[in-house]
Amino acid sequence: MDSVLEFGAVSKHYAGFALRGVSFSVPRGYIVGLVGPNGAGKSTLIRIALGLAAPDAGWVRAFGRDPREGGAAVRARIGFVHEAPSSYDYLSVARVAAIVASFYPTWDADRFGRLVADFGVPTRATVRSLSRGTRTKFALALALSHDAELLLLDEPTGGLDPVFRDSLLDRLSGIISDGRTSVLFSTQITTDLERIADFILLVRDGRLLYSGPKDDILDRWAVVRAGPELSAELAAAAPRGLVTTRQGNVEAILEDIDEATCRFGGRAVVESATLEDLLLICREPSRREN
Repeated sequence: MDSVLEFGAVSKHYAGFALRGVSFSVPRGYIVGLVGPNGAGKSTLIRIALGLAAPDAGWVRAFGRDPREGGAAVRARIGFVHEAPSSYDYLSVARVAAIVASFYPTWDADRFGRLVADFGVPTRATVRSLSRGTRTKFALALALSHDAELLLLDEPTGGLDPVFRDSLLDRLSGIISDGRTSVLFSTQITTDLERIADFILLVRDGRLLYSGPKDDILDRWAVVRAGPELSAELAAAAPRGLVTTRQGNVEAILEDIDEATCRFGGRAVVESATLEDLLLICREPSRREN
C-alpha cells in the first residue's frame, strides 16, 4: 500500500514530555484518525510531519522525502489546519489568501472563492475580526484550495457548529474518493472518526498504543465494566487499557469481544468498544474521575 507519510521509531524530547519510538504510516487515499488525551503528543507528531520540528531519533518521510530536507516542495503538497488558526490577523481575508497563494504552484483561486462563499467567510473582513469558528473555516478553505495530496488537520472541528461539522466530514470523505488524497485527522470528537476514519492511531504519554483499521476496534474489541472483585482477573487478561473508577469499579478494553463475553459475560457488562471508550480507558493515570 502506497504511503504518503511514514514515521519510523520517531522520538522527540521536550522538558516534561517525550515521544518514544513512534512508528506508523498514512496510506494514500485514506483517512487516518489520530486520537489521544491532551498532552499525548498529537500536535508534536503533526509538527514533525510538517518539518517544523526535528526528531531526536528515528526518521520521517513525506512523499518519500525527509520533510525538512524537502522544504517548500514537500509542504506545497500538504494542507494544514491548526486547532487555533492565526495568520496575519491585521490583514483582510482576501489579502492573506493572496499571500498564501504565492506559496503554492497549484493554487486554485476559483476553488478558494467557492469555498469561502460556501463557508460564509467574509473576504473583506480582517482575520482578527472573525470568530473562532470562522477562522477555522478560513483555514480549511486555504488548506483545500491548492490540491493538497495530504491534509494534516489538528483538532479542526473545535468551535464549529454541528451543521458545518457534519458537512465538513462529508467533504473530507469526498476528497479521498479519488484515491489520491490522504487525511491525518487529530481530534477528541471520536464520533467524527467513527463516521469517516479508515485507520486509527491511538497515542498516550508519547507512545503509540494502537495503529490499525478502525473496524478492527469497532467490530472486535470489547469494553468490560465490572466490580472491584474482577480487577485482578481483568488485569491478568492483557487488556489494552484498564481504569478504576472513583467508586472502585473497573473498566477494561479487551481485543476479542467473543472471548470477553464467554469469560466475563455472566459477571460483568460486556459491550462493543467505541473510540470514546479507548480515549477514556486507554490513558494515564489509571483512575477515571467519575
